[in-house]
Amino acid sequence: MANRRAVVTGASSGIGEATVRALRASGWDVVGVARRAARLEALDAELGSRSFAADLTNEADVTALAAHLSETGPVHAFVHVAGGARGTDRVEEGNPADWRWMFEVNVLSAQLLAAALLPLLRRASHDGGHADAVFVTSTAAQTAYAGGGGYNAAKAGESMLVHALRLELNGEPIRVVEIAPGMVFTEEFSLNRLGGDQAAAEAVYDGVAEPLVAADVADVIAYAMNAPGHVNLDLVTMRPVAQSAQHLLARGPLQPRDPSI
Repeated sequence: MANRRAVVTGASSGIGEATVRALRASGWDVVGVARRAARLEALDAELGSRSFAADLTNEADVTALAAHLSETGPVHAFVHVAGGARGTDRVEEGNPADWRWMFEVNVLSAQLLAAALLPLLRRASHDGGHADAVFVTSTAAQTAYAGGGGYNAAKAGESMLVHALRLELNGEPIRVVEIAPGMVFTEEFSLNRLGGDQAAAEAVYDGVAEPLVAADVADVIAYAMNAPGHVNLDLVTMRPVAQSAQHLLARGPLQPRDPSI
């Protein structure tokens, strides 16, 4: 029996790249999608994945991706990781260009991808199979925080898209999964959000005992996709132990309370 094939967006770095690795390790064929073709090609050479360079906010690119996938084999799943944040401005000082960019890369890309690939998922799940639509959102979709208004709004929008899609696909053998990570240390997320300020990006994680890393999120994604076909993980919220809530973060070693107290 041929391997199942998944499409992973944001595959050139961070959680997307880690997801390509995790799925390849568990036997999936994978098509990685991102804008940076050279990084995708290096990943292909290492892992035996395949790639397609595309800007997922561009409708023509998404249409071309769907056509390429249709011509090259079945699509049993897609994992939409691509997204991002820009800026930490207060709402009243927000840069409209940053907010527009966040809406496009987090919400519009999710809609374009789902619309383009759902026909392929249906085709692959015909005759008793199942398919997966997996979206990586954020705990920023669940809890607002000062300076996060634009990202909160964008990720909340993506999360609502996921919830609506699950309802709309009721009765079809397509699982709709949302993974919402809290603090994840990656090389690029905070650096991009903070305009390339390396010191500020490093300060975000300063003193935090073991923030999540991309592989942690990828492991959960792979678990959800490898679970029996009748099991759907609607929403998985995951955080490092040091982050009890969006606004409550411990910095320094985690230590048990003195039992004598």
